[in-house]
Amino acid sequence: MQKIILGLVFTIASFSAWAKPQTITLDLPTMNCAMCPITAKKALTRVQGVIEAEVSYEHKQAVVTFEDSLTNADRLVEATTNAGYPSTIVKKETP
Repeated sequence: MQKIILGLVFTIASFSAWAKPQTITLDLPTMNCAMCPITAKKALTRVQGVIEAEVSYEHKQAVVTFEDSLTNADRLVEATTNAGYPSTIVKKETP
């Protein structure tokens, strides 16, 4: 039984090793108040696979780091759009 559990642990750990963190910058031009970044950040962090989301009202952008095996840029755009802030991709990076 211990060998099975140990095997499962190693298998799960190896899957996460294949996941590559991605960083993407989204343009959020419709943010127009101090609450907008809070709402946009909440929508982004609720997406499974998002590691970190920083939303700037001043720049009207969000920088999001996520696991590419769990989500993708289209889902992040969808999340902000569904929250009332349509976004577009400005830049993609692989750290």
